[in-house]
Amino acid sequence: MEVIPVAFDSMGVRSMATCLKSKISVFIDPGVALGPKRYGLPPHKLEIEEMKKAWERVKEFAEKCDVVVVTHYHYDHHNPKDVEFLRGKTLIVKHPEKNINKSQKNRAAFFLSQVKSICRVEYADGKDFEFDDVSLKFSKPVFHGTNDRLGYVVEVFVDDGKNSFLHTSDVEGPSLKEQLEFMLESNAETVFVDGPMTYMLGYRYSVESLKASIKNLQKLIEKTDIKNLILDHHLTRDLKWREAMKEVFRAGEDVGVNICSAAEFAGLEEKLLEARRKELYEFDL
Repeated sequence: MEVIPVAFDSMGVRSMATCLKSKISVFIDPGVALGPKRYGLPPHKLEIEEMKKAWERVKEFAEKCDVVVVTHYHYDHHNPKDVEFLRGKTLIVKHPEKNINKSQKNRAAFFLSQVKSICRVEYADGKDFEFDDVSLKFSKPVFHGTNDRLGYVVEVFVDDGKNSFLHTSDVEGPSLKEQLEFMLESNAETVFVDGPMTYMLGYRYSVESLKASIKNLQKLIEKTDIKNLILDHHLTRDLKWREAMKEVFRAGEDVGVNICSAAEFAGLEEKLLEARRKELYEFDL
């Protein structure tokens, strides 16, 4: 199985867009977005340019895939305004009416109204699927973050018999037992994790949640056969994310687990553009 990070926060945009190539190809979360405000500033022109390029990459990769997964309905994970690339595909989505908040429920209804005539739609929550000996297993809905304010997401496990992969979607940690349970159960070799929201520490993300996330990531390293732990998304909106995760890096070093960002995993230089937004504007002066 080839695991390709297509668009991620460490690559310059808000996204967790991932392509998996095996006997079939699977694309997870075809969406990109930018933070509307950071340091009181709107997206810089370099961010806007990067988002345009990232969206073209997403469509290019997803168009060649057999199965597309949408783990929830935030716009950095799906795009209801540009759906033609989904034509003829199997689309597996977070249930649009169960375990969902009002905002995402409305977005889900609109998105599905756009795609129902061009692709086959299946609901993911807690289900298993098999495609040419490639298995996809979905978690039950878990919180987007530490509570249900932002709704729920589904985690995705993919196994082709030779390699296994887990995509946590927006767990913002994981700080909760329910989020970690599926990760431990899956025992995946490569895990893409939406890390803790350290850039909002003490504001919308508590020190207690950060401590729990670190402990849970240490448990993932200790109790599974993981080889690659990719930390990204909310976490890489913080320029000092490695310092915040130093205990996790240490745990990985002790047992030979490779820990890095999605950009590093792809062999690219990190572009933490949102985290550098103030600097980008100052450079223009």
